Amino acid sequence: MSSNPKPTRKLPAGITLLANGKYRARYRDASGKEHARHFDVLRSTRTKAGAATWLEQVKSDMLTGNYVDPKTARATVSDWCDTWLEGYRTNRKSTVRQAEVHIAHIKRAFGSKRLADVKPSDVRRWTAQLATDDKAAERKALAPSTVYAIHARLSQIMADAVHDGVIARNPCSRRTSPPMGKQRPYVATTEQVWALHDAMPAHLRPAVLLGAFAGLRIAEACGLRVSDVDFMRGVVAPAVQYPAQPLKSDTSRTPVPIPNELALELSKGVGERTWMLEDALGVQAGPWAVERAVRAARKPAGLPEAFRYHDLRHYFASLLIASGCDVKVVQARLRHASATTTLNTYAHLWPDAEESTRAAVAVVLAARADSLRTEAVSG
Repeated sequence: MSSNPKPTRKLPAGITLLANGKYRARYRDASGKEHARHFDVLRSTRTKAGAATWLEQVKSDMLTGNYVDPKTARATVSDWCDTWLEGYRTNRKSTVRQAEVHIAHIKRAFGSKRLADVKPSDVRRWTAQLATDDKAAERKALAPSTVYAIHARLSQIMADAVHDGVIARNPCSRRTSPPMGKQRPYVATTEQVWALHDAMPAHLRPAVLLGAFAGLRIAEACGLRVSDVDFMRGVVAPAVQYPAQPLKSDTSRTPVPIPNELALELSKGVGERTWMLEDALGVQAGPWAVERAVRAARKPAGLPEAFRYHDLRHYFASLLIASGCDVKVVQARLRHASATTTLNTYAHLWPDAEESTRAAVAVVLAARADSLRTEAVSG
């Protein structure tokens, strides 16, 4: 008698049973590249099901945008940081240098770790360590604002890795973000500002005027050309920053109106100069020269050791607020991108509204009392 051959079970698409008893699951990614994974247990139904499950998961990830190339998934944090930094070098040198400082911290913590292995809990633990003194490692705690900036950099790098399909998810989020850390800016008195002005070298005194009475940042003051100031109309229009690079944003290019008195002070000794800040030889003054002069002049001016040129912008903001300017006007004069930035920095300088809110409530209660008295008399 002849026996019928035993029917063979049909394997799911993409899965092959090899001669050695292994199951091979294969698929092609969006670029057409083939990938495969082998399941080693011989003729095991469980293994065959595992291969099918794995293949279905890969297909699902490709459809939902969560797919990660197995080869790129092996990239370490250090490798990806180097790749990311190469693309980031199109930015300004100062911007790139800041990123390199942040990346040095990131590499020390996660450099040899695979990108996909960095978990939110790792990030939270790391930021806590950065904010804490480590006597064993002779490392001082970083300022909250610095820790916040480094975390933001890691999030930026990880987000780009997700966008490139190197990892499926960014381990950084609001839940892992440390507090930003806010410090109230130091606001000099008017007497201190003039004392600083008088203690500065003569060719750098316009820098104090531009910072304290026009709100220019140090790179903007050093990059301000004589042609950028309309002395007749009283307008300072920053166009470049030191040495002669375009400003970072359109908002930074917003013209700043100045009074005639300031225009007259700035026009003194301009002559044939190109830059508002330059020495007797016509050499443009750099930010480091201005900061060095500020450090030398701050003690005679009665200013604290931490005082820097940027604090003159805080004085300018306080001057505007004290004169009754609202937040939108202050935002415009400081050339902030949003009123939120202005409020986050200077909200405490606006007059306390306690009395005005009390008066508003008092008016309502007084009107109610008058109404009740009128009703009582008429009744």
